[in-house]
Amino acid sequence: MNGAPASGCDSCMLDGGKPHPYERRAKGNILVKTMLLGMSQERLGDSMGLTFQQVQKYEKGVNRIGASRLFQISKILDVPVQFFFEEAPHIGDGSPARGMAEPDSETFILEFLNSREGLELNRAFVKIGDAKVRKSVVDLVRALSASSGTP
Repeated sequence: MNGAPASGCDSCMLDGGKPHPYERRAKGNILVKTMLLGMSQERLGDSMGLTFQQVQKYEKGVNRIGASRLFQISKILDVPVQFFFEEAPHIGDGSPARGMAEPDSETFILEFLNSREGLELNRAFVKIGDAKVRKSVVDLVRALSASSGTP
């Protein structure tokens, strides 16, 4: 998170200007850890000497994460730097390793679970103790997604 534009490092970008999967994984794991700790963007920013808007730019991928900033975040969140790359795809040719997964299913699931909304939805959902209520929530979400016209 060095403040450089997302396009500042050609070797860190894939064809089409998309961030490298390692960058997406690190950003996602920072978001996961801060949410699990209940740490706000403002509090993380204060700990780093930044504004919450700057932290927001890191989370959204507007600014890239530099090595020194990643190290600083690891100290604040009390995790090793390697934590940010856990479950990162093994890359040789610049494309994510997919194993037996369908082409976009793994990426879609990881992106959803690494989003603020995905984490909040997941946290709330697992707190529902009644299986019938959980099924009703799933049915409701399916109905809402069907009516929005998205597959």
